[in-house]
Amino acid sequence: MTPGLPTISVVVPVYNGAASLPGLIERLEPVLCAHSSRFELLLVNDGSRDNSWSVIASLVAQHGWVRGIDMLRNYGQHNALLCGIRAARHELIVTMDDDLQHPPEELPKLLARIGPECDVVYGPPEKEQHGLLRDLASQLTKLALQKSMGAENARAVSALRVFRTCLREAFAEYKSEYVSIDVLLTWATTRFVSVRVRHDERRFGQSNYTYRKLVVHAFNMITGFSTLPLQLASWVGFLFTAFGMCVLLYVLLRYVLQGSAVPGFPFLASIIAIFSGAQLFALGIIGEYLARMHFRMLDRPSYAVRDHIGGA
Repeated sequence: MTPGLPTISVVVPVYNGAASLPGLIERLEPVLCAHSSRFELLLVNDGSRDNSWSVIASLVAQHGWVRGIDMLRNYGQHNALLCGIRAARHELIVTMDDDLQHPPEELPKLLARIGPECDVVYGPPEKEQHGLLRDLASQLTKLALQKSMGAENARAVSALRVFRTCLREAFAEYKSEYVSIDVLLTWATTRFVSVRVRHDERRFGQSNYTYRKLVVHAFNMITGFSTLPLQLASWVGFLFTAFGMCVLLYVLLRYVLQGSAVPGFPFLASIIAIFSGAQLFALGIIGEYLARMHFRMLDRPSYAVRDHIGGA
């Protein structure tokens, strides 16, 4: 134990990460020994289809500072993170992926930025390493997060984070299957900073965040944590109402000045189609919010745990 250094809990959601976990622990241990007085690693098995839980159990037996949590099924990365965050026991929490794309050696850069004026530090990559579609989807997600968080720094978010454990008190009672750790952190603080760090290429398996999943995650964040779509529907309704009033004024003026109405069925049909589309668009957004209210009323948990090991 080194006095003066913080105590750290590292939370890693695991999905089919059996191959990378031993290497992660091997590289993480010397970093934590040098920069913390006490530390622990929580490996949250998010319904993996490989032998990740067996590997986690073996690592827990070998390392007293490693703990394992086995979830009943796959709930998603952010749900698994929420589970680990609630189980953490030290003053700082570090979140990172299980695939070694987040080099443990970069953690000291983030830990150095935690201070009296900062509660959350993100470690975005120095350079995006995905394909064009993946990068576009990632930017869409960050834009959605910016609207949900109401913070410009949302464009620099990353799964590599360091934040104070006390922040979890702001969402201690949160229950929903739709979870965004970054949005929940804004319920507790607005003091965010980011530090560009090296991100390595994925060495094991393939990314579980596809283009489709990123878009769905962005949509869930917008509809689950903000009223932006409802505001958009209101503006669409207002604009089309104004357009309809202009068309009506044109028809009336033409009738008064020329004594004839606007001829042609296509014109009338197009106006009806436009207004019908705008109404259906607004109803669809309202329906989405009603559906989410329905799911919230069901009081479904964010996750359920099958087993805990380690950390006696």
